[in-house]
Order: sequence, then C-alpha cells, then structure tokens
Amino acid sequence: MKSTKIILTSLLIFWSGVGQSTPYKTPLQVVYQFDAHRYLELEGNRCEGALWYVDITRNIRTEVVHRDNPIFRISFFKFVHPSEKYIAIPWDDLSGFLISKDYGRTWEGARFSPGTGAVQYGADGPQRQEIESITVVNDQGYVLTKTGDLYMSSKPFDDPRLEPGGSGIDYTFTNSRGQSQTNHIRPGYGGGKWGENYVSWNSLQGTPPRTIFAYRTNFQNIPNKVPEVKNYTGWDRMRCDPDLGLPVK
Repeated sequence: MKSTKIILTSLLIFWSGVGQSTPYKTPLQVVYQFDAHRYLELEGNRCEGALWYVDITRNIRTEVVHRDNPIFRISFFKFVHPSEKYIAIPWDDLSGFLISKDYGRTWEGARFSPGTGAVQYGADGPQRQEIESITVVNDQGYVLTKTGDLYMSSKPFDDPRLEPGGSGIDYTFTNSRGQSQTNHIRPGYGGGKWGENYVSWNSLQGTPPRTIFAYRTNFQNIPNKVPEVKNYTGWDRMRCDPDLGLPVK
C-alpha cells in the first residue's frame, strides 16, 4: 500500500510538470550604433522582427517597426549615419526608408523618386545588390551605387512657396512639339515635405531638368558627391547575431 502511494505521488508530480516550461522571451539585441548614446534595437529571431530607436540623452525610445507586419529585416549595406535630427533607416530590399525629422520621436516613410536621371536604372530606384553606401549626414541622406549614380534627399527645409498660402512655383519647359510651355506647381503638390524623396542627382541637372523637384529651393545647389564624414564614432554597418535566443543544437 505504501509503495502504491509513492507511485501515485510520483505520477502526480510528473503530470503537473507536463506542458509547463520557462516562458519564451523574444531576444533583444543592438543592431546599429549611431554614436555613444543612440542605437537601434531589434526584437526578434533570425535578424528580423520589431525595431526600436533609442536615444539615451534625449530620453527617446520609439518602436519604429511594430511586432506585426511589416517585419523589419537587417540590411548589410555600408551605412554611415552621424545625422541626429534627420534619421533614415533603409528597408532591406531598398524599397524605401523609415525616416524621422524630429530626432527619432516620430516616424514616417520616404521613397525613391529618381526622375529618370540615373544612368543605369532610369526611372526606377537602385537595386539593393548595386548599393555601394548609404550615408546620412547634415540632415540629408545619400545613396551611392557601385556604378556611381547618386540619389539624395532634399536639404532639411520646406520650400515656402509650396506651403499652405504659398505662391506655388511657375516653371517653363519645351514640349514635344518644340514649343515653350509654362506649368504651375500648386501649394501642397510637387512631391511632399523635405526628406521624403530620394532623387537622382543627374535628374536635377540640365536645362530643362528631368524632374520638377529641381524647381524646389531645397533641391537646388546640392552636392554632386557624398560629403566627407569626419570623426564618426558609430558603426559603418548593421550587425546581428541570427542565432541569438534560439535553442542550442
């Protein structure tokens, strides 16, 4: 009888433990360091998941990409980013950028609007396998391809003529019949706010230029090369441990 009680007690202990395990905690790791006080954290497995931006000095911690769709995946382009107010984080397929214009407090999207000026890609954005580097400095983003094409965001201000109550922008071009024609860009049109479009440098040149962005003051007198970055203390690429948090084989 005594041995029967021992067996029953052992079975109860065994079954009470079935189905109980240590709660799984999604791994969190720093995947990019801008400087000593700003960094990106990835919450997820295999280098994809939710993305957080952290600025210790300004007490900012923002969930840039949430746990649900779309999932953020690490990209491994050369990525140099000393800029603080304007932040631009590329999607891994280079379909666009996650951007902030207020030090990382709020976020929105930016896209490529090449304007047919790129030598290799024409009206399309650059392909991810052709990227040489992405640099964000002086509140502007620069995307350089291996073939030398350069895409960039605008200078960090809006053209007052396109703001509510502004005068708009008149510009003249030659139509397909060789006739001079004048068009007008109304306030609220012409490509959105500063920092939201990455335009081919080539498309902004020429008479006439190949894109109406060229008539905006924030796309005029822009550099034709990536500015030199000095005394940069951050990383030059994203980093990730794909095995972090996974069971040991």
